[in-house]
Amino acid sequence: MTSLMNTYARLPVAFVRGEGALLYDEAGTAYLDALSGIAVCSLGHAHPRLAQALCDQANTLLHTSNLYEIPLQQQLGELLCQRAGMDKVFFCNSGAEANETAIKLARRWGHTRGIHQPKIIVMDNSFHGRTLSTLSATGNAKVQAGFTPLVEGFVRVPFDDLDAVAALSNDPNIVAILVEPIQGEGGVHIPADDYLPGLRHLCDTNQWLLMLDEVQTGMGRTGQLFAFQHAKIQPDVMTLAKALGNGVPIGACLAAGQAAEVLVPGSHGTTFGGNPLACRAALEVVHILLQENWPQK
Repeated sequence: MTSLMNTYARLPVAFVRGEGALLYDEAGTAYLDALSGIAVCSLGHAHPRLAQALCDQANTLLHTSNLYEIPLQQQLGELLCQRAGMDKVFFCNSGAEANETAIKLARRWGHTRGIHQPKIIVMDNSFHGRTLSTLSATGNAKVQAGFTPLVEGFVRVPFDDLDAVAALSNDPNIVAILVEPIQGEGGVHIPADDYLPGLRHLCDTNQWLLMLDEVQTGMGRTGQLFAFQHAKIQPDVMTLAKALGNGVPIGACLAAGQAAEVLVPGSHGTTFGGNPLACRAALEVVHILLQENWPQK
């Protein structure tokens, strides 16, 4: 008997500590952690620099709220924007929240352009989260089962099919494309080399936002800090989470150009997002990734 809701078919093993790529159970048996906390612990477990940074911050300040300036949040935002070629960032607690932010941003951007029934193009076999709108954007009927009615405003097309996207160019309500540079939960599908550049061209032609879900691919997991850098394009919006905190919950939605000006005071918010502890962790993670050249490893 357990007091936990039965949302996971958990394996009958409990880990009590970790070191590098290894996890240890209660009996001291070592396991090679090939799952990395579901694409989270890219630096491994108990990285000494990250552990020290967390201890130092826990002894200094954990939380204040976004009603006040948070210097660590500003430092992290500047570092990520500089590395990604973006202008502004909103910090939250997870990949689903980051994608929720992107969806809200796209809808609000549409309303500013006089589009009051905005639609977002999404892909078959995609995965963007388990909140109701990110679940609605997700292209997997199995995880959507039992949660209808889903949120409207998404148009689904096959992944890696530029013609299917181009066919929607005459729909006046389309405002954005939301796509994973490499599909993760859908089966690690890598698109053709011309796919992301082709989407960028279609977005430029139709005045759509190109929004990239880099929750799984970001933070050096593909050989570049961000997967879109392989395609030599620039998104309008990008979401991050997972490996950004190496186990400390944090998500981010970055935006560039006009998209970065859409959200204003009162339009979006978070209680815990971008708190000092999470930002200190993410700052240390990014510094380690860059200083130790992890993306190329």
